[in-house]
Amino acid sequence: MSLHTVFKKEDPSIYHVQTHARGPIGQLPLTAQMLEESPSGDIFGMTQNVGMGWKPEELLGKQVLILGTNGGIRDHDGSPVALGYHTGHWEVDLLMAEAAKEIREEKGVPFAAFVSDPCDGRSQGTVGMFDSFPFRNDAALVYRRLIRSLPTRQAVIGVATCDKGLPAMMIALAGTHDLPTVIVPGGVTLPPTVGEDAGKVQTIGARFANKEITLKEASELGCVSCASTGGGCQFLGTAATSQVVAEALGMAITHSALAPSGQPIWGEMARQSARAALEMEKNKITTKDIVTDKAIENAMVVHAAFGGSTNLLLHIPAIAHAANCSIPTVEDWIRINKKTPRLVSVLPNGPDYHPTVRAYLAGGVPEVMLHLRKLGLLHEDVLTVTGATLGENLDWWEQSERRSAIKKRLVDADGIQPDEVIMSPQQAKAKGLTSTVTFPSGNLAPEGAVIKSTSIDPTVIGDDGVYRHTGVAKVFTSEKDAIRAIKTGGIEAGDVMVVMGGGPLGTGMEETYQLTSALKYLPFGKHVSLLTDARFSGVSTGACIGHIGPEALADGPIGKVRDGDVIEIVIDCVQLEGTVQFIGTKEKPLSVVEATKLLETRSVHPELKPNAQLPDDTRLWAALQAVSGGTWRGSVYDVDRILEVLEAGQKALAKERSPI
Repeated sequence: MSLHTVFKKEDPSIYHVQTHARGPIGQLPLTAQMLEESPSGDIFGMTQNVGMGWKPEELLGKQVLILGTNGGIRDHDGSPVALGYHTGHWEVDLLMAEAAKEIREEKGVPFAAFVSDPCDGRSQGTVGMFDSFPFRNDAALVYRRLIRSLPTRQAVIGVATCDKGLPAMMIALAGTHDLPTVIVPGGVTLPPTVGEDAGKVQTIGARFANKEITLKEASELGCVSCASTGGGCQFLGTAATSQVVAEALGMAITHSALAPSGQPIWGEMARQSARAALEMEKNKITTKDIVTDKAIENAMVVHAAFGGSTNLLLHIPAIAHAANCSIPTVEDWIRINKKTPRLVSVLPNGPDYHPTVRAYLAGGVPEVMLHLRKLGLLHEDVLTVTGATLGENLDWWEQSERRSAIKKRLVDADGIQPDEVIMSPQQAKAKGLTSTVTFPSGNLAPEGAVIKSTSIDPTVIGDDGVYRHTGVAKVFTSEKDAIRAIKTGGIEAGDVMVVMGGGPLGTGMEETYQLTSALKYLPFGKHVSLLTDARFSGVSTGACIGHIGPEALADGPIGKVRDGDVIEIVIDCVQLEGTVQFIGTKEKPLSVVEATKLLETRSVHPELKPNAQLPDDTRLWAALQAVSGGTWRGSVYDVDRILEVLEAGQKALAKERSPI
């Protein structure tokens, strides 16, 4: 590198630097009262608004802040100038623009700010995953600061799509109690006409290593998977489930979740959401009127009916905490999942692997809610951002032209009947759909664990609906070692993979989709179970038990397992009950009581330690969320609890240091 490389031959015209300008034409619409009583910041804000090109005579409209997760830079024709991290935030600016135009047409004054978000798919298997979950808390914090930093805003619209950006946005807006807020889900990408969805395509490395596909096939499949330029992945992973939950909470307008990105119906949704925000402001409806205990329970019911990502077990409690609502307990999740049938047949759960755009065209969230209403599982009296109650929204939807038109489009475009995607409870039962999640416990998970039991391969489940697997443990203290074993033949049918050290203290609670996806798409994978204190991608399937607590580095028993230990797994997919037990070794079988006592005497695995590349930022997050109740309370920051612990620690240190 040299100065000549940096300062190439310059056009002399750039030296003609302007040193002053006339400034905007016109006058601020000030009054004597404003000058005498308003904060200087409000008045200077008007100066800056016209400095950015807003007409002075249009300054006094209602101010609406539009927050978005937009990433990358698109040229005027949509081509990339600079890439974003993922398709999910690539077109978010278009939605924000549609909302802003609507606000302006209604004589309002839109503002916009961005906090982009990472991609869990892009960071799978990398140290980037150590920042994924903690990012959610950080982004929610910044969104709240941005909201408060525009004191004149009268409503807030949040436009977001994917795994961490949308949960962060919901948390931030749920905590904005006294303002009208509306979520605009960023939509989904289309599946390729010929090819694989974005979940399956993430396994091309493992399948190639196991000689399941050729290099040419891997290259071609990897190229076409994201078939349209914007939107979250085509399966009901964390991104799509978060959109569903936003609508189920009443924070997003009716039939907005899972809209196909970039299409007219998607853009119109942003304009409708802007009108909703303005109407909320006019009618003095605020977030605390929308996000209530009943709304939280509705979201949990809809989550179960869709068969949504287990990551929402981390996000819904955090939303409840931000909204000052009751935080759901494991018992609440069990109760709701036991009474709520799964009604949606989409990727990744099946049994028929429809992409999410088909769920949208089959009627989306309101269509599922119509079935749930008949079962008496919803609180219909909750208020939503439409200004109407949920019951009123569903009455409208049931008779709407929109409902019939989009269902017809599904039949015309794909030849799929809507009730093949969203089923009645009777159809779902006949099709073999089972409830969504089970929370096993046992001597390896005394605080509990999570498995998406609906996604265990049905061929390995007994006729009684129970998955049983007793196998020998193969222990890994990093995901990197575990995926290497899968790719190099170190894992066989019948094994129980134990991946420890993946909780908040070890890796920031990394997502282990590399492992779960490989097991799904390898021929022997359905005969392998996976236990981990890490978490899973929303697209994960199989006998994969995660969120095991306590985590290994918090002296959890999972951190004491050794190669060769025998582990017994029982998951009742009907009663939603299960156990994960260490029962000795092949040479020395033990009763559960004996095995539990042996675990108590063992030391932790000698290779167990936090990842050496774990950032200090994530270490701080892990400590703060642990003090606040940990993952079962949503990995939130409970400020009162944190301050209490800090104060106690300071007193203890002062006492320790004081002379006797």
